[in-house]
Amino acid sequence: MQQNEQNSPLEQNPQPDQDREPKKAYRVRHPLKLRKASVQQIEELGPNMRRIVLTGPDFADFTSASFDDHVKVFFPDAQSRQLVLPQLEGQGIAVSDGPKPIMRDYTPRYFDNQKNSLTIDFALHEAGPASDWARQAKVGDELGIGGPRGSMIIPMDFDGYVLIGDETALPAIGRRLEELPRDSQVLVIAEVDCQQDQLNWECPADTEIMWVQRMGQPMGQADLFLQAFKHAPFPEKEFHTWIAAETNVARQLRKTLIEDYDVNKKYIKAAGYWQLGQSDSHQVLEDE
Repeated sequence: MQQNEQNSPLEQNPQPDQDREPKKAYRVRHPLKLRKASVQQIEELGPNMRRIVLTGPDFADFTSASFDDHVKVFFPDAQSRQLVLPQLEGQGIAVSDGPKPIMRDYTPRYFDNQKNSLTIDFALHEAGPASDWARQAKVGDELGIGGPRGSMIIPMDFDGYVLIGDETALPAIGRRLEELPRDSQVLVIAEVDCQQDQLNWECPADTEIMWVQRMGQPMGQADLFLQAFKHAPFPEKEFHTWIAAETNVARQLRKTLIEDYDVNKKYIKAAGYWQLGQSDSHQVLEDE
């Protein structure tokens, strides 16, 4: 995805190199804040992906330090159109007896400091409050944005990077490709429904993108990824692997890479961005 003045990549690596151990991920905390936003622009990226640019004065101090940060997006009720935002208590959210906020996690794709605009790409994979809202969104519609509360920074000290995920991971993958050093060796394995869902990204020169297509089969299966692994040109030198997909799929892919491909588990970050049968799920997966 070409960068431009309206859609500039977000800042990364805020911690000076001399203050951290090479290749070791580290966390940066941000003050928790709730912001109101309105839809400024809508762009169709494909039949199952919609880009929505949000704006508002509350974004003046917005910060996102890592490509896989997530913000809480608060949606209006589909029937009443009422937007319910939680109340903050210190650095947490207060429990209320009133109507409950409708919220989901999303990746900040771009942020324009001059125009106070935040870009979020919505995967329209199935029915639900977030996908339904994104399909019907119009300029002027309002949302709430919470966070990000913190960022886990994966250093750019590796010789190579492997990025694996389904549609829900594409915004983070695209952002990472645009932020990586231009001499990085990168392998991307991305699952989409069909060829029309494949995106164009600005990538380092030595980037191999393997698109796998479900062709109407349901999301949340590991088979296509596992088949792709058999033919994947994994980087030859030390590399970092990032995985985001359905929770059980991400867990299986992590296990397979460690056990069958001798990938260093120290340099794998795997996350469940969603889970079959659950309405809202985001899990970082480690040894069990």
